[in-house]
Amino acid sequence: MFHKKVLTIAILLTLSNTFAMSETKITNLDALDGNWHLRVMDGKEVRKARAILDFHSKEMQLEGFDGCNQISGKLLRTTGDRFFTKTLKTSRMACRQNIHRYVSQGLHKTVREGFSVIKEKRYGVEGITIKSASHNLFFKRMGT
Repeated sequence: MFHKKVLTIAILLTLSNTFAMSETKITNLDALDGNWHLRVMDGKEVRKARAILDFHSKEMQLEGFDGCNQISGKLLRTTGDRFFTKTLKTSRMACRQNIHRYVSQGLHKTVREGFSVIKEKRYGVEGITIKSASHNLFFKRMGT
C-alpha cells in the first residue's frame, strides 16, 4: 500500500512539473499583437460571449469587445511582468444575456487589478492565459 502511494505521488509530481514547464510567462507584449478570443473564464466555457482583446504593443494599447461593449485603454506595466490600465474606456450598451454580463464584469476587473500573461496549451488549444488576483482567462489567437 505504501509503495502505491509513493508511486502515485511521484507520478503526480512529474505530471505537474511537465505542465508547469509548458507555461511561458510573457513579459514582452510584441508576442501578443493581434486579436485574441476569450474561450474560458475561471473554468467556465464562455466562447458564446464573443469577447475579444486586441493588443497593440508599440502603442501599449488594449482594445476589444467585452461581450457587451467596445473597450480600449492604455496599458501600463507594474514592477515585474504585470500589466494593467487605469482607465478602461467603454461604450454604454446594455448586456443582453447573463453570460455577457459575467464576461464583461470579469474582464473589466481583471484589467483593472493588473494581470500577468502566460503562453500555454489548454484544452488542446495553444493560447494565452491572463491571470489577475480574481480571474483566470484563457484566450486563443484569432485566425489560427
